[in-house]
Amino acid sequence: MLKHIAILGSTGSIGTQAIEILSRYPENFRIEVLTAGNNYQLLAEQAIQYRPDAVVLGNKEHYPQLKELLKNEPVKVYAGNEAIEQIAEAGNTDTVLAAMVGYSGLRPTLKAAEAGKKIALANKETLVVAGHLFKDIAQKSGSFIIPVDSEHSAIFQCLVGEGDNPVEKITLTASGGPFREFTYRQLRHVTSAQALKHPNWEMGSKITIDSASLMNKGLEVIEASWLFGIPAGKIDVVIHPQSIIHSMVHFADGSVKAQMGVPDMRVPILYAFSYPERLVSDLPRLDFTTHTNLNFYKPDTSNFKNLALAFKALESGGNMPCSLNSANEIAVSAFLCNQIGFLDMPEVVDYVLNKTKTISNPSLEELEETDAKGRVLATEFIKKYKTAVK
Repeated sequence: MLKHIAILGSTGSIGTQAIEILSRYPENFRIEVLTAGNNYQLLAEQAIQYRPDAVVLGNKEHYPQLKELLKNEPVKVYAGNEAIEQIAEAGNTDTVLAAMVGYSGLRPTLKAAEAGKKIALANKETLVVAGHLFKDIAQKSGSFIIPVDSEHSAIFQCLVGEGDNPVEKITLTASGGPFREFTYRQLRHVTSAQALKHPNWEMGSKITIDSASLMNKGLEVIEASWLFGIPAGKIDVVIHPQSIIHSMVHFADGSVKAQMGVPDMRVPILYAFSYPERLVSDLPRLDFTTHTNLNFYKPDTSNFKNLALAFKALESGGNMPCSLNSANEIAVSAFLCNQIGFLDMPEVVDYVLNKTKTISNPSLEELEETDAKGRVLATEFIKKYKTAVK
């Protein structure tokens, strides 16, 4: 059966890879909707090449340019964040790839869930910020959620066929990023340019910085807890520099399942769209004769405090993961603009968490207030820091 796809965030790293892999299977998939935030040029190029039914640009200021580029194309053109939310729940698609970066992906993903769509989830912030709301909405609507992140896809695949067999714990693997062996003194002087050079994966700038600081793994811990109903105490993280084992599930009888493959995001992307089938692909294969050493280490949470802060936020629950995420988004942006150092990012997050009042079962409106307040607190802290440095 032909699947009709909406790609929210088509110009980002996950979105572009999704389009590339889906285009290889025209008999299986039809791309109906593409959305982007600001990159109207690439969105127009995608629309001209793949002829979706509609495109939406979040930034209304660039709507005239996008409309002009597509004036001779049979493609509907919309703009604005509300339009993205509306098209996420529109009836001409059955599967939505939620690949918008950061908090901006929350509302459109919730709308897709309300409409009962199958959601290929790459926007981890949806579960980090509003896991309880998202899962409740999906359960009521019958929306099926399948993870795209390589680690969560690995856990999902390890659980397929296990039914109610008890899980003892799960282990998420992390590459450790480019600074895994750096000392505290060295970390004080790393630049954003260095942090953007990930040793294994090709990703967008925000997630690459998060990977280098281990915040990405912290966000994945929170996401895994909601996806699989696993408490923080049953989630481990190990540093696995080769990125061959993508994650593991430990069962009550002592057995462990691990999902393996080369570090290529197109594999979990394709699996998320094709599940429960596995489509034949020409993607790179794992050759064990060239990967003879697989190493594992404990994460260093003294130098990489973000991972410990994420566990703290998860254990606190409520709106605290939302606060963590908002502070981190501001901190990463400041680091990319060379306003703060690498080791200052967790200081920003820690400050905001300590200033946030816990709400145990927050509504969407309370989460939005938490997000807004967290961003203000983080920005103020960074301004004070810059003044102190001067």
